[in-house]
Amino acid sequence: MSHGFETLAIHAGQDPEARTGAVIPPIYQTSTYAQDAVGAPREGYEYSRSGNPTRDALQECLAALEGGPVGLAFASGLAAEDTLLRTVCKPGDHVVIPDDAYGGTYRLFAKVAERWGLDYTPAKVSDPEAVRAAIRPGATRIIWVETPTNPLLGIADIAALAAVAHDAGALLVVDNTFASPYLQQPIAFGADVVVHSTTKYIGGHSDVVGGALIAADRALGEELRYHQNAMGAVNGPFDAWLTLRGIKTLGVRMDRHCDNAERIAAYLDGHAKVAQVIYPGLPAHPGHEVAAKQMRRFGGMISFRAAGGEEHAVEICNRAKLFVLAESLGGVESLIEHPGRMTHASAAGSPLEVPGDLVRLSVGIETVDDLLADLEQALG
Repeated sequence: MSHGFETLAIHAGQDPEARTGAVIPPIYQTSTYAQDAVGAPREGYEYSRSGNPTRDALQECLAALEGGPVGLAFASGLAAEDTLLRTVCKPGDHVVIPDDAYGGTYRLFAKVAERWGLDYTPAKVSDPEAVRAAIRPGATRIIWVETPTNPLLGIADIAALAAVAHDAGALLVVDNTFASPYLQQPIAFGADVVVHSTTKYIGGHSDVVGGALIAADRALGEELRYHQNAMGAVNGPFDAWLTLRGIKTLGVRMDRHCDNAERIAAYLDGHAKVAQVIYPGLPAHPGHEVAAKQMRRFGGMISFRAAGGEEHAVEICNRAKLFVLAESLGGVESLIEHPGRMTHASAAGSPLEVPGDLVRLSVGIETVDDLLADLEQALG
């Protein structure tokens, strides 16, 4: 029997606890477990790096929401990314990455993985032919995609890039953080692995850091699980519990994020002090039709370019009051940031450098008229 998204978010991996009937999965705040005999751990639990019931509940739920057989939870999104790269790749391999990837992902490739011998090429992931041209036959192991991208909100055609990747014998990895599994399920379009920073929309309350991998293939998922244990970057049981609590309201939160973002994008689109609004829900966005095909709605992230240039963009960020000046995204509160000086500072001087006049909004679930009034005064 199949269930709807909201039902899975509340129930997948979260049956009432067997001993007491507790409706919410307990926080198994333990490092180790008593074993029934030598070589006979009870229900497979021996040490919490290797397995923890609270984390297992989260992992089962994540897998159900993304439609994959194996879900894995990590200490952060970057811990998940690092584990994936070192599981799938070896020195001498090559990865195609977005030419406007998240700054932390770029730093992982440029400052960490490259020293280990993993090469990479930035490409415009909204153009399948540009991605195909960036492939190195026999060496490219992964095509790495964000859709929407961070922070320029580019849209990649997941199905088209899955075909490109598989033709080259590579895996398609999709970072689904900006969309969340409520708005988009990349495995349904041919992705091999889905990546999340669960810190963002999945957790949804800016109170916990975490990451996730969901594999479309069970064998690959089990290989990732082996490396999750071997490398050890797992999240703790309380972090897993907080993330599960956030997941329960993901659907209703995302609908409000989208409602508010649509109103704000329309307002900014006609504002004299805004040079360009970048939001996939606007028909003028070059990826609008692709986004409409593979997303339920268009998300809560908006970027715009200030008409007065970089200093104006910084002033807007500094003048905002209800929009909190902070990094991260996806929480119930609205955030504003200057990517060039904040989340994407590590990409300065690289092919992934973002425009200095860019402002990024993570639109929260507050009363939208209050958010509009704050932007009006911040724009000056």
